[in-house]
Amino acid sequence: MNDELVLRVDGARPLSAASVEELNGLCDRAEDQREPGPVTIHVTGVPAADWSNELTVGLVSKWERAVRRFERLGRVTVAVASGDCAGAALDLLLAADVRIVAPGTRLLLSWVGGATWPGMTVYRLTKQAGAAAIRRAVLLGAPIEADRALALNLVDEVSEDPAAALADLAAGASAVAGKEMAIRRQLIFEAGSTTFEDALGAHLAAVDRALRQETVS
Repeated sequence: MNDELVLRVDGARPLSAASVEELNGLCDRAEDQREPGPVTIHVTGVPAADWSNELTVGLVSKWERAVRRFERLGRVTVAVASGDCAGAALDLLLAADVRIVAPGTRLLLSWVGGATWPGMTVYRLTKQAGAAAIRRAVLLGAPIEADRALALNLVDEVSEDPAAALADLAAGASAVAGKEMAIRRQLIFEAGSTTFEDALGAHLAAVDRALRQETVS
C-alpha cells in the first residue's frame, strides 16, 4: 500500500483550517501520482461538546468542498473505521467508496446548540439509507450500530481484521484506471436524480469510450 495515500483522521479534533489542508493534501497526492491503488482513510472519534466554538460557516463550506473532492477522486477510496465515529470521521466514512469497520463501531451525529449537526452528513445518510432508516439518528442522535449500518448498506464489511480486508481490497483496486473509475462513480451519483432518458446519453458515451479502449488494447 502507498503510504502517501493514507490519512488518519481523529474525529475528536475540532474542525479547523488544518483539517481542510490535510484532506486537500491527500487529494493532491492522489491526483498527482500515476501509480495505481486506493486512497485510504482511517477514522475514529467523536468531537467534544465545545467542538463548534471556533467554527464558521466559511470553514464548514471549505471542509464540505474538500470532502466532496475526496468523494469524486479518480481512485477507489476506502475508509477503515473503529470505535465511535462522528464529525469529520463520519463525513469521510460516508464519502468513501468502500467502508470497512471493526466490530463495535458506531456512527453518530455530532451535537451543536442542543441538536444534531445539520451538515452534509445528514444528506449523505439520507441519500444512502433512506429517510425512514436514519430518522432517529438525525432527529434524536441515536447511534447507528455496526450491524445496522451494514444492513442499511452504510458500511460494506464488519471485520475482526480490517487490515487484512484492506489488503485484499487494495490488490483488486490497483487494476482499475483512474479516469474509468471517475466516470463510473459519476454515473452512480447521477442515477438517483436523473431520468432514464436524460441518463442514456451519458451511459452511451461511457459505453463508446469502453468499446474504443477495448479495441485499442
